[in-house]
Amino acid sequence: MSNVLIVHAHPEPKSLTSALKDLAVETLTAQGHTVQVSDLYAANWKAVADRGDFLAQTQPDRLSYVAESRHAFATGTQSPDVEAEQQKLLWADAVLLSFPMWWFGMPAILKGWVDRVFAYGFAYGVGAHGGERWGDRYGEGTLSGRRAMLSVTIGGRAPHYGERGVNGRLDDLLWPIQHGMLFYPGVQVLPPFVVYQSDRLTEAEWPAVAEAYRRRITGLFSDPPIAYRTQNGGHYDGQQVLKPGLGAGESGTRMHLVQPGDPEEVLDGLDRTAAATREMEACSGS
Repeated sequence: MSNVLIVHAHPEPKSLTSALKDLAVETLTAQGHTVQVSDLYAANWKAVADRGDFLAQTQPDRLSYVAESRHAFATGTQSPDVEAEQQKLLWADAVLLSFPMWWFGMPAILKGWVDRVFAYGFAYGVGAHGGERWGDRYGEGTLSGRRAMLSVTIGGRAPHYGERGVNGRLDDLLWPIQHGMLFYPGVQVLPPFVVYQSDRLTEAEWPAVAEAYRRRITGLFSDPPIAYRTQNGGHYDGQQVLKPGLGAGESGTRMHLVQPGDPEEVLDGLDRTAAATREMEACSGS
């Protein structure tokens, strides 16, 4: 069995978001997995990244958060709450981020968790940098081998977040989180579980939502992830720009998804494109 970390960000324990978190714990535990929950509001998590994150500053007169983060991680002088969350991520085989969508993104407390926990040397600034290689990121990195899924409650209607919806495509809105915060340090990201019109959900509608979430949780370690292109797999040039001929017929963030017929993506000697194509076909039922 596996280890699962749930990072939960909702201030109300009786909310739908919190009910989904509790359901995830129940379902995963019943499957035999070990679960830890980082309930950020309950823990009064410090969301602001500042001088207090470093026990011994190298430049006390002027704060360079990146430089201090690098030094603190390398010397073991990070704030204890930050180090504790990093250890949970290293312990986990999968991560669930549980939150409501507020103003087209995650609550500030969860963004602050990422800002502080994803330190230099831990989630970024990892791997060799030189020539055409820009480090171990986007498919490689400290958190490689792990899976993640977002559990998101949204007040708006599903069509608002569709292809031509006024709020924009949901995949594009979640791109900074799924691709930028999770895939960047190597995590394989599953399509999100989303509940629309969450503030209007009735008791009669809850069982169907709960059952749908149980199915997604059950597939946490078997469902295919989003087929993001890896940075160092051969699809990008030396400036990390998608090579000509790739992403044809797509625009925006979708061109960064592996497409059937793309050249083999080779990362660490492994053919990632073939696997990604099989996963895409499995998702589409073809």
